[in-house]
Amino acid sequence: MSIEIDDSGTGDLVGNAYIGFLRKDTGKIIFRTLSVNLFKNEEWKNKMPYEKTVKLVKSGLKELNFNKEKDKILLCRGNIFDGVRNYFEEEGIIYEPAIIEGKLQDAVEGRLLKHLRYDLGIRSRKLTKISGAKRYFVLFNWLCQDFYKREKYVKSGFKKWNTVWRDRAIEKYERILNAREKLRKLREENL
Repeated sequence: MSIEIDDSGTGDLVGNAYIGFLRKDTGKIIFRTLSVNLFKNEEWKNKMPYEKTVKLVKSGLKELNFNKEKDKILLCRGNIFDGVRNYFEEEGIIYEPAIIEGKLQDAVEGRLLKHLRYDLGIRSRKLTKISGAKRYFVLFNWLCQDFYKREKYVKSGFKKWNTVWRDRAIEKYERILNAREKLRKLREENL
């Protein structure tokens, strides 16, 4: 019997992140949430997402009735699980580093998309379950549409956010505002 563990959203620009668990013998899938606030300020500097991930994995395994003697764990290779790997080694829990694909990956990425679409209101048709540069720019463009109201959703602890992307987001937001103002004036002139 095995349990798969995967994450989604830990490297995305905005929103919460999720840890997903799949108990293969029963097909049961559960999720745990890493708040976006863990990826900001002192929480990020103090590596709180990694500590919280260990707690969430312990909780998820308990809910799935993990048996150290009988169950095998397939653990995603992502760095969010660094503390989990240390915990497993300290406790003598056997696990295999894995590339998680299929049912669990689809489910945990779907959970992230649900959060982005329904909790944050990101409506772009280009927003998909596939992580990477394309999704990054969908999220970045959404952020730039109303930067100062949406900045609270940014994982601002990421180094590149503060050294590159925040300034670019503000510049793009200002261009959008200018374009909206020009359009408003054109409409007024044509009335």
